This record gives sequence, C-alpha cells and structure tokens, in this order.
Amino acid sequence: MELDLAGAELKAVLNRLRRAQGQIAGVIRMIEEGRDCEEVVTQLAAASRALDRAGFAIIATGLQQCLTDIEDGRKNGEDRDAMRVRLEKLFLSLA
Repeated sequence: MELDLAGAELKAVLNRLRRAQGQIAGVIRMIEEGRDCEEVVTQLAAASRALDRAGFAIIATGLQQCLTDIEDGRKNGEDRDAMRVRLEKLFLSLA
C-alpha cells in the first residue's frame, strides 16, 4: 500500500509533524534546563498528540486510497480481507 498524499492533505500532515518536531526539541531543551516536571510532561503530551494526529491523517488517507483501489479493481493481488487486516494493524499501532 503506497501513500499518495496530495496538496492540502500533505501540507496538513507535514505541518503536524513539524509542530511535533518543534515540541520535541522544546522538551529536550526543558530537560537540559532542569525545568519543572509538570511543564515537561505537558509539552511531551502535546508532541505525542501531534504525532498521533499526523498518523491518523496518514491512515485515513491510506484507507481512502485502499477503498478507491478496491472499487477500481486495482488491488495488486491483495484481497479485501487482507487489506482490511493491514489497515487495522496500522490503526491499532497508534492506539
């Protein structure tokens, strides 16, 4: 299953990943500076949410593409059940 993100979808995913990257850099700085544990954990939770949202956006796009491929008959030899299992594993990996 190839990922084909286009236009606004790609931009949104990249923005979320860049936000997470910045938040993780902030967490590293905070730890190096000896900042308050509650502040560090709050920032780390924000980074985790940004990564989760990016992952869900990628999975949603992949799901849409897989459904389109099935409808168009372009399954590359993979049946509907096998594709469903693969997508379920991807989704659960973020849960």
